[in-house]
Amino acid sequence: MHTWDPAHYLTFADERGRPFVELVARIGAPRPGTVVDLGCGPGNLTARLAERWPHARVVGVDASPEMVAAARAAAPGIEVVARDLRDWLATTEPVDVLVSNATLQWVPGHLALVPALVAALTPGGWLGIQVPGNFDQPSHAIRRTSPARHRTPRTRPASPCRRATTRSSTWRRCGRPGASPTSGRPPTSTSSPARTRSSDWVSGTGARPTLQALPEELRAPFETELKRRLRAAYPARDGRVVLPFRRVFAVAQRPADAAA
Repeated sequence: MHTWDPAHYLTFADERGRPFVELVARIGAPRPGTVVDLGCGPGNLTARLAERWPHARVVGVDASPEMVAAARAAAPGIEVVARDLRDWLATTEPVDVLVSNATLQWVPGHLALVPALVAALTPGGWLGIQVPGNFDQPSHAIRRTSPARHRTPRTRPASPCRRATTRSSTWRRCGRPGASPTSGRPPTSTSSPARTRSSDWVSGTGARPTLQALPEELRAPFETELKRRLRAAYPARDGRVVLPFRRVFAVAQRPADAAA
């Protein structure tokens, strides 16, 4: 497992949080008893779930020790569990709301987990999923075609799953256990001040495993090449850098008469 840097990740806390806000707004649970943030990261967004549903028991789950420590410090009133989401799914009691924001793309074969996510809901429970849908963009393609990256096999599995989840594929998976999908994919973009490089954005998430997996003699050339190519792909205009970032949403409700 690679090491996350919560402080670096939170550099773009506002931009990274916008899809989460849009996702949670589509969940129609009026008064859930238990709400779980699966892949809670540093906990800043998990705290918003407690604000949305103040009477609920809110739980954050994350496999990164660094992120779990940050979440516990940022949201002391929220229970944070240090577990792999697959292990958590195998042992959890049913919950009323399950949110997974920008997490499943890190799990190989993540589409196969969707039925288990639905099965983890109580009858009438809600599932909200958001994953990136931008794997064809320069922010990802540049890393895959870098000569430095391909000179070591250790970097090949150290990236988010390249097969982007699609709205139709996720809906089909949600529907198999009997849930009713309710929403799909909105286009979103991120803009940041020109003084903040696009490489700072990608090095906090998608590029981080690759950077950590590269041996030291290849890391610096890779970073130099990555920054140069990203500057060319995302030039500053009018003092800002625009980074298009499409997200795939899937929101589903389990029928109230579903078998527990």
